[in-house]
Amino acid sequence: MAKKPTKKLDEIGKKFGADREKALNDALKLIEKDFGKGSIMRLGERAEQKVQVMSSGSLALDIALGSGGYPKGRIIEIYGPESSGKTTVALHAVAQAQKEGGIAAFIDAEHALDPAYAAALGVNIDELLLSQPDSGEQGLEIAGKLIDSGAVDL
Repeated sequence: MAKKPTKKLDEIGKKFGADREKALNDALKLIEKDFGKGSIMRLGERAEQKVQVMSSGSLALDIALGSGGYPKGRIIEIYGPESSGKTTVALHAVAQAQKEGGIAAFIDAEHALDPAYAAALGVNIDELLLSQPDSGEQGLEIAGKLIDSGAVDL
């Protein structure tokens, strides 16, 4: 059973009527102009997109992710409490990207990367791009520049 709009929403709808749809369309056009086509859309209009994936290096994790690996061109957040394996998972992803011929960067905000451990996990530390920024903002700026270059795979 559809939920009846609240009185306030109903009043807004009556107040704006057809102008409301025009205002929405104008806003959508402005967003697409500022951020590019596809930056906002109605979910029903979205065609299913096949996204390339990069294996995580772990069959179990690839299956758990549901797509067969890490989706390329997407932001992946690895989250968990201290000492839960976040860095290990990230370094496995770096090693896999390098194994597939890709270029990887590691933004070490905590200044805690152990190169010997990374190498033991299969990371080619001689080819790894490493940044140890002074602040989170600086780390995001560095990551943004690398992403914008289009030359870094991970």
